[in-house]
Amino acid sequence: MSLFTKLSTKALHHSRLSPLSISHRSFVPISNFEKDVEVPYKKLVDNLQIVRKKLNKPLTLAEKVVYSHLDDPESVSSVKRGDSYLKLRPDRVAMQDATAQMAVLQFISSGLPKTQVPSTIHCDHLIRAFEGSEKDLAVANSENKEVYDFLSSAGKKYGIGFWKAGSGIIHQIILENYAFPGGLMIGSDSHTPNAGGLGTCAIGVGGADVVDVMAGLPWELKAPKVIGVELKGKLNEWCSPKDVILKVADILTVSGGTGAIVEYFGDGVENISCTGMGTICNMGAEIGATTSMFGYTPSMKEYLNATNRSGIANEADKYKDEYLNPDKGAQYDQVITINLGDLEPA
Repeated sequence: MSLFTKLSTKALHHSRLSPLSISHRSFVPISNFEKDVEVPYKKLVDNLQIVRKKLNKPLTLAEKVVYSHLDDPESVSSVKRGDSYLKLRPDRVAMQDATAQMAVLQFISSGLPKTQVPSTIHCDHLIRAFEGSEKDLAVANSENKEVYDFLSSAGKKYGIGFWKAGSGIIHQIILENYAFPGGLMIGSDSHTPNAGGLGTCAIGVGGADVVDVMAGLPWELKAPKVIGVELKGKLNEWCSPKDVILKVADILTVSGGTGAIVEYFGDGVENISCTGMGTICNMGAEIGATTSMFGYTPSMKEYLNATNRSGIANEADKYKDEYLNPDKGAQYDQVITINLGDLEPA
């Protein structure tokens, strides 16, 4: 866990959110800051069983996660990748301070007392890098005081987590605290897919989409195609995960991922760290991809344990084959094969 996150934990406030139904099973919270909201694996796997019966075919990881979040899983039989429109129920929402302002104002106009899904605001985009962290942070707190005060007070009133300026970068905070394997989240920032490094289907959206989800409405998305990237072997010395996405970008170019989820699989995935996978997913935005994803790996479990989320890691272990990795024989719209040993440092 980064020093920024450790120092900023005290600064985060959360109002209690409405609890989901609790069964006799052990209750595992979706995050350490939302103790009343259960990580929804049981519900998602139940939905997946409906999807399997309707489609009767091997599924990609992207299909499993996206279709298990359908507002009506029974409707999946009519879905055509790249053509149909889906109504989805994301597990959470994230906003940065520039895009959060209008989104929060619009949510307030809904008249609802609390957000209907776990939501967070992260103050990082309005800080200008100029003279060094200490001076720049002081300037940001002065120049944006009205904005920060508004977002902070709105967060307290409506149950939105607030990470003040200086807490850290939104994407790293999400990876360390909120992302979880097999989850679906949307964020009002183009690099929200960074959370794919922890197996989350994380999609960057506009403020209006964020408001709909916070207000409890289903979110609409054109059913994405799925591009499979098979990784083989290990990276050479001096190579980094960034070299993987640069190779993918070289193949697909800046628009080759448009309308698709890029799904990484193969034995090479096991040799990449969780944060390394986050880097690859983060930069997937540069090829126009809807998002990028990795299946559940031992490095993800290690990362969850290291960030005090062993409960989620234990739950993920139960569903790693059924839900958190692609089925054997799953069909992709396009497949790219990369031998990691052939890559050279950029």
